[in-house]
Amino acid sequence: MGLFGRRNDNDTTDHTTPTAVDPALAALTGEYTIDPSHSSIGFTVRHAMVTNVRGSFPDHEGTLKLDGSDPAASEAFLTIRVASIDTGAEDRDNHLRSADFFDVEAFPEMTFRSTKAELRGGDDYRITGDLTIKGVTRPLSIDLEFNGAATDPFGNERVGFEGSTTILRSEWGLTWNAALETGGVLVSDKVKLNFDISAIKKSA
Repeated sequence: MGLFGRRNDNDTTDHTTPTAVDPALAALTGEYTIDPSHSSIGFTVRHAMVTNVRGSFPDHEGTLKLDGSDPAASEAFLTIRVASIDTGAEDRDNHLRSADFFDVEAFPEMTFRSTKAELRGGDDYRITGDLTIKGVTRPLSIDLEFNGAATDPFGNERVGFEGSTTILRSEWGLTWNAALETGGVLVSDKVKLNFDISAIKKSA
């Protein structure tokens, strides 16, 4: 079952604008707070043309506004404290925090604010919005899969999403690089962003 419509692999009917709202889905409508202790915002980038470096931003917060009857009315906002970057190597993390890359003293946060939400079928959605890094704001679309909803042992109503997108870091002013003697560059311009989100519904 999708958040905004039922999944039926044998049903080709367009459910993006349903005429009736499933009460179970409508019950998910509301505002949610992202739980950073059970969420992950990460990235993967090619290093030295031969391998991938993975990292994450553990210090983040955000909100979701879900509409079980009208996905276009759903919203998302995310703030990431860039200094929390963690790639498992202290020297590399310090370089990424420096003015060569994120310049965290001048730009301590990156943000994403949605401008559009779409149901793409089944449990698949696309969120489009504005991503701001180092004072540069550009549009970004993220493909997400709804993982389901549940009530945890502490009585919290949770929803989960996971997804990814790819950006060119140079478009946000992250241009530092170094040439390799064998050709190519040290750090790829292409960066894959990964999201695994657990959010808790706010009390009425």
